[in-house]
Amino acid sequence: MAYSTIDKPSKYFEPVLYTGNDANNRTINTTENFQADLFWIKSRSTGASHILNDILRSNGYLLSNATSAEGAYSTLSWTNTAPVSTGFKVDLGSNGSINGNGTTFVSWCWKANGTGVSNTSGTISSTVSANTTSGFSIVSYTGNATNGATVGHGLGAVPDMLIGKDLSDGSGWGIWHKNLSGATYRLSFSTDAESNDSFLFGGSGAVLPTSTVFTLGSGGGLNGANANIVYCFRSIKGYSKFGSYTGNNSLNNFVYTGFKPAFVMVKVTSTTEQWCIKDNKRNTYNVLDRQLFANASNAEDYNTTNHLIDFVSNGFNLKDNTSQNLTNGSGQTYIYMAFAESPFVSSKGVCTTARWFGLS
Repeated sequence: MAYSTIDKPSKYFEPVLYTGNDANNRTINTTENFQADLFWIKSRSTGASHILNDILRSNGYLLSNATSAEGAYSTLSWTNTAPVSTGFKVDLGSNGSINGNGTTFVSWCWKANGTGVSNTSGTISSTVSANTTSGFSIVSYTGNATNGATVGHGLGAVPDMLIGKDLSDGSGWGIWHKNLSGATYRLSFSTDAESNDSFLFGGSGAVLPTSTVFTLGSGGGLNGANANIVYCFRSIKGYSKFGSYTGNNSLNNFVYTGFKPAFVMVKVTSTTEQWCIKDNKRNTYNVLDRQLFANASNAEDYNTTNHLIDFVSNGFNLKDNTSQNLTNGSGQTYIYMAFAESPFVSSKGVCTTARWFGLS
């Protein structure tokens, strides 16, 4: 059985739902009132961009569905989106991206460790906000265009997934996952399959991340002479899992995580398809038929036939026998990141309850 050091995952990660009201300076609280050091907002009822903000970049936003540089708030008609001590803060946003009146939203929220500290473990100094308990850090640094440069991440253990963005240009996102084909293989927030690109993570030496640093290539994207941000994750037993599976095009393809999930994001790596996001707040019962796509601005997709997933007490079960490759294509390879609602077995030996089946 999987015992966890984190009995209440919602102290460190939580999907939060809210409805926009066009108010200025509005605070959205997390259930456990933790500061959302990274929050990722997506409109559910309208087509609008994903908005990512974090404690190290509180003066700008990034879009997962675009390759554009960090944006200024004034261009989207809001003035204050930032972490606060009990959650995060939004302003009106006339285009409905974060607080449009009557628009429904989800925000996926992570707790790091506040404003960050200097880290000199790598050849490039960084500012790091690291939560070693939950296996998450936010890393800010300025590149030096040198192949093999290293950056300290502060996790105290080897990362399983890195998500990075140059803040000053449109070179796109660089994403590395431990179950890609190697140190220099990457994805982006696009439909592309994995590809080999030594200009991002790993460098020409194809160096895997260590317990203290990750390695960069020499090109722009993540190591030009610009400011960059990287979100670093590692698996924590009973709380988070970063893994892979093979699709089987059937109504039963179980993936063990060791916890009842609150959030699962899936991407096929062997062919082209979108990044599919499911969570336990937009669907309160099984089966999960509501999905958003990290690479697309589409409104929430509601599909009662295809791409269905059950969140169960110790993992998730894919229930898709269509010919599409979004979540369960036959023989296709997938990577995923998952965070817990509750561990399968707590530190005190208490088993979690099953999830209800019914209408959401």
